[in-house]
Amino acid sequence: MEYAGYIGGSFVRGEGERFEVQNPSDESVVAEVVGVSAAQADAAIGAARQAFDSGAWSGLSMKERAKIMARFGEAMRKRADFLKKCAIEEAGCPVSATVMGAQVHVPLRMTDEIIDLFLRLPQQEENPLPIHERVNPHFVVQSLKRWSPLGVVSAISAYNVPFYTAFWKVVPALMAGNTVVLRPNPLTPISSMIFAEAAEEAGLPPGVMNVIVEPGLAGGLAMTTDPRVDMVSFTGSCSVGAKVAEQAAPTLKRLVLELGGKSAQIYLPDAVARAPSAALSVCTSHAGQGCVLGTRVFVPQETKAEVLDAMAKLLADVKIGPASDPATQLGPVISAAQRDRCTHFTQAAVEAGGRVVCGGKRPEGIAKGFYWEPTVLDLPDNSNPAAQEEIFGPVVGVIGYRDLDHAVEMANDSRFGLSGWVHGTDKVKALEVGLKIRSGAVNVNGAVMSSYASGGGIKMSGLGRERGVEGLREFQMMTTLNIGG
Repeated sequence: MEYAGYIGGSFVRGEGERFEVQNPSDESVVAEVVGVSAAQADAAIGAARQAFDSGAWSGLSMKERAKIMARFGEAMRKRADFLKKCAIEEAGCPVSATVMGAQVHVPLRMTDEIIDLFLRLPQQEENPLPIHERVNPHFVVQSLKRWSPLGVVSAISAYNVPFYTAFWKVVPALMAGNTVVLRPNPLTPISSMIFAEAAEEAGLPPGVMNVIVEPGLAGGLAMTTDPRVDMVSFTGSCSVGAKVAEQAAPTLKRLVLELGGKSAQIYLPDAVARAPSAALSVCTSHAGQGCVLGTRVFVPQETKAEVLDAMAKLLADVKIGPASDPATQLGPVISAAQRDRCTHFTQAAVEAGGRVVCGGKRPEGIAKGFYWEPTVLDLPDNSNPAAQEEIFGPVVGVIGYRDLDHAVEMANDSRFGLSGWVHGTDKVKALEVGLKIRSGAVNVNGAVMSSYASGGGIKMSGLGRERGVEGLREFQMMTTLNIGG
C-alpha cells in the first residue's frame, strides 16, 4: 500500500508506524503499510477545518455540490472490482456470499440516492407559530428552521463491512457541505483510499476529503478530541463507542454512534418451522460478523428440541473455506483475537448451563486462517453470557419461551437495542409482538437495506441515526431564524 493518507488534496506516504494487513482466510500479508504520524493526523484535521471555513465547499449550493458528488459516485463505481477484491482479501467476505452486495454493490448505487434525498429535502422550513405570536402591536415576525453544513466530520469506520460503514459517513457528510477526515479500521484500511481517489477524480476542493490510515490510536484520539472537529460518526464496539463519547464530551461534539447488538429473533408458534433457517442465515452472513444479526433465537419451549436438531442438520454440510473460493459458504472471522472471542463465549455458555448442539470449535483440517465452525448453543435462559454479550462470530443461541409475553420480556432484557426480528404467519399477532420490542429497528417478517429508511440504536447500541432523512439531517446544523419587521 503505497500511500497511507490523503491530506489537503494530496496523497501522502506515512511517517508513522509500520504494520501489516492480513488476509483472514490464510493469514498471508495483503499489504504492508507505513501509517500516518500524529503530526500528519493533525495536518488532516487542519486541512479539513481550513477547507470548511473557506466556504469553497460549504458555500456551494446543494445543486452545485450534487453535480460534483455525482462525479464522485461515478468514480467509485469504476472501482467496483477493486472493492470486491478488498472485501475478499482484507475483510474475508466470501465471494459468493449475499453480504458481498452490502460490501460493494449496495453502497455504490446509494450515492445517487443520497444526492436525490438531499435535493428533495427543504433547506429551510417555517416554524408553526400561531397567529398571535406572529403578529403583535410592535412587529410581525417570521420564524424559520434553516439547515446548513455542520463543519468538520470525523468518520471512523468498522472492519466487517469497511466500505459500507465508511460510505454512510463520508457521502452524506460531503453532500451536506461538510469536510471529512476518514480513519478506517486498521484491519481493513485498503478500501478507504477509494474515497481519496474519487475525491481527486471528481474535483473536490483540497481538504474537503481527507483519509488517514494508522495502526494505533493517536489519529483517532485527535479526531475525537480536537476542538476543530464538530462531529464524530463512529461504527464499532460498545466499549470503544463509549470511549469515543467520553473523548468527545469536553468539546460537546455531535455524535452518531452505531455500536454493537444482540438482536432477538422471536418465532411465533405458527412460524416455528422457519426457525432452523435462522442459524444458517446468521452463521453464513459474513461469519456472523454483523451487528444487526439476530443471534438470540426465541422459540416455544415445547418445540425447542426439534428446532435445535433441525439447525444442526442444516449446518452439518456448510462449506467452510477461504473467501476467494466460490463454493465457500462460511469464511473466516477477521482475526485470531475474534476467533478467541468465539472460544471464550462458547466455553462461558457451557459453564453457565448451556450446551453446544453443533460446532463450538475450530474446524479440523484447516491449518491457516481464522475459522470457527458454525455453532448452535442450547441456552437455558436469557441470563447466559452467550445471550447477553455480542460475540460477533458464527454463533447462535436458542432460548425457549413460555408464552409471547415471556419472549418479549427476554428480548428486551438486554443492554443492546439495535435491531429485532419477529416471525409469524399471523401478521397481526406478529406486528403486535414487534411493537413491544425496544430497539432502534424492528423487522416483522422482512427487512430492508435502503437509503430511504434510517437505522440506529438505543441503550448501548448507540446514538443518532444513519440513512434516511433522519440520518442525513445528522450532518446538518439547524438554526432557528426569526425575522421581524
